[in-house]
Amino acid sequence: MVKMKVFQNAVNFYTQHRNVLGYSIVSLVTVGIEQIFSKVVFQCPCNSASENMLYGLSFLLAPAFILLLLGYMANTEMWLLLTGKCSQEKHCQCSYGTTCNYLRQLLQVTAKVSVAPLTWIAVALFGDNYYECAASGSSLAVYYFCKENITDCKHNLTKMPCDKKLSGEIANGRLTLQAQSQLFGWLLIAAIMTLTVISTCFGHCCSTASYLQLKFWKTYSKTEHEVFETKAKEHAKNLAERNIECFLKDTVAAPFYTPSREDWKKISFLNTGNSQEQYYSMLHKYANAKIGKSANIQAGRLSAKQVQSEL
Repeated sequence: MVKMKVFQNAVNFYTQHRNVLGYSIVSLVTVGIEQIFSKVVFQCPCNSASENMLYGLSFLLAPAFILLLLGYMANTEMWLLLTGKCSQEKHCQCSYGTTCNYLRQLLQVTAKVSVAPLTWIAVALFGDNYYECAASGSSLAVYYFCKENITDCKHNLTKMPCDKKLSGEIANGRLTLQAQSQLFGWLLIAAIMTLTVISTCFGHCCSTASYLQLKFWKTYSKTEHEVFETKAKEHAKNLAERNIECFLKDTVAAPFYTPSREDWKKISFLNTGNSQEQYYSMLHKYANAKIGKSANIQAGRLSAKQVQSEL
């Protein structure tokens, strides 16, 4: 009994904090991969200034870019935005309002998938290996550290990431670059947190829905997604079983309802988030529209019957 209660509490906690836990797991995995790359894979060439800069920046930025692309590929909302936008049917249906709404939704998707890339850059800056290698090959580092005897100092500066003894000969250059790297890491984290707080506050301030309604909205969206996945699999299974029975047993397939192409289009758009409308997803909007259409048909039939009775 106690074990079941603990398990239920764990499930409830996961359900309530799924997004936070998901982002946390992604961040921890990114940190682990970065540590492996930093300790095992990364080796600054220390041959020339250009090689140091290119090699250091490639390890600092290229993995972050790859993680961003993978985030786009794994994000369902990205494919909802993209699917059908290049078809001939949509070719001439562009306007300023739809473009702005599309860009706003794309920005929201980008913010969600940027967790892993920004985590990589922040952790890499705290580790300082990549930044030290790249900065040792920059002209700014030469200008900052090499006031005199530029030729020898520039050569030593290039070798510094691979030789700790050279740091003392260049005014503690290694410690200075490490401090700069960590400072940029803290500035990046502070900027991310500031933008997150500002965007969240701005979104709540501009919302016409109350805090509890927004909370219910999120709960409904998660629940609808879970139920849709379950019901869609069941529906697909029943359709597959019917078609297989028809093929293997040479029987006449019984009628089986599946949504039309237009119906799929109606529920496949991203919700615009207009809280003035009394629906919480495109599927909710579709169901309400169908209810309204059915009510109008029923009202029309009743009015027709009344006219006939009066005649």
